[in-house]
Amino acid sequence: MKPVATSPLAWVESIIHDFWQDSPQNSLYPGSEEKAWGEPHLAVASGDDPLFVRIKAMIGPFHWTPAEAFALAFPSLVVLSSELRVISYVLPQTSATRIDQGKEKTLPAERWARSRFYGEEFNCALRQHLAASLSAAGFPAVAPERLPGFDYRQSEAYGLASNWSERHNAFVAGLGTFGLSDGLITRWGKAVRFGSVVARLDLPVTPRPYGEDHHAWCLWYAKGSCGACAPRCPAGAITAAAGHDKRACHRYIREVTSPYTQATYGTGATPCGLCQVRIPCEAQIPGALLARFQDSSG
Repeated sequence: MKPVATSPLAWVESIIHDFWQDSPQNSLYPGSEEKAWGEPHLAVASGDDPLFVRIKAMIGPFHWTPAEAFALAFPSLVVLSSELRVISYVLPQTSATRIDQGKEKTLPAERWARSRFYGEEFNCALRQHLAASLSAAGFPAVAPERLPGFDYRQSEAYGLASNWSERHNAFVAGLGTFGLSDGLITRWGKAVRFGSVVARLDLPVTPRPYGEDHHAWCLWYAKGSCGACAPRCPAGAITAAAGHDKRACHRYIREVTSPYTQATYGTGATPCGLCQVRIPCEAQIPGALLARFQDSSG
């Protein structure tokens, strides 16, 4: 695939959008015509953004920078970090999925469970498709989350952590900021999934409207109000005092929601996501913060 006669960014956007539109994998279950995700959106970060190095220092030495992930895929290429771009995209949950999930209090809705399983299979295929399309056009690219070495380890500061974090990449790229529950609040809300690809391709870097404030779009941190995600958590893993208790969250998913969805819907994922709906940031930046964002972005 070669770039069409348009801007490189528009070309990349078309690769993502066309796959989202046409792939039969973008469905709630095999053979279904109901899409697992709403329309995707992307943002771009430079591979030499200092935040990537700072995030690595915070999480642990096992966490990859974009240059490290790229080098694993292309060890013979000598590339400067500044030549790399991290293409981060967001896949919003559909309104039907969010409505169903909002009715639940202790277990995920069927649509949510299926989007987490079949929808994430599509997300993995989208990562690979984007990387392969760019590489075939002469722009080496890799989806780090799909590398054989991708895994989860113990961070001294944060507990269980992966060596490539889609949420942190999205934050650096300007897609959103973290909330009380550790979920990332985007312009399309918190009920979303993310994916990313690292490529040697000259793309314009997306402005980060919130600077380095990683809590800018969360009402709790910005105004000391809300906290609506806390009572939505059936495991009590979200509190105003401590934020997100990853161990309690992980335990509830492994011991309760995952066995339930496997037995009830035949899905093999580990969903919960109850804290992502019936909250002010479910499908947008909270209204009380939206004007501030619009003013800052012009």
